[in-house]
Amino acid sequence: MAQVQYIGTGRRKSSVARVRLVPGEGRIVINDRDIENYIPFAALREVVKQPLNITGTVAAYDVLVNVHGGGYTGQAGAIRHGISRALLTVDAEYRGSLKKAGLLTRDPRMKERKKYGLKGARRAPQFSKR
Repeated sequence: MAQVQYIGTGRRKSSVARVRLVPGEGRIVINDRDIENYIPFAALREVVKQPLNITGTVAAYDVLVNVHGGGYTGQAGAIRHGISRALLTVDAEYRGSLKKAGLLTRDPRMKERKKYGLKGARRAPQFSKR
């Protein structure tokens, strides 16, 4: 018997998260590890749970995530984006509250590339008159 699941893809910086929502009791598993073991900061764990709190579906679904690329902050943002998109497939009524909270918008901020002739993206070599 096929179990019902809802899928969403989230991105932030260089992180990509593939999120599956499965009916359950509210566990969040990231890369086969519990969220407390994977994300060490409580503030970032709250970022991940934000879409579930807004829609009131914290205890309704288990969240299974595969995420790669970037660091803790980028991955937490990608997971949040993926959960938000997956919740839209669950019920389109959530769109208003998620959009109002800004959770459906993909954050476009990326690391700027290093340019030739410079030491970083914008950092120029030290100027010397002589």
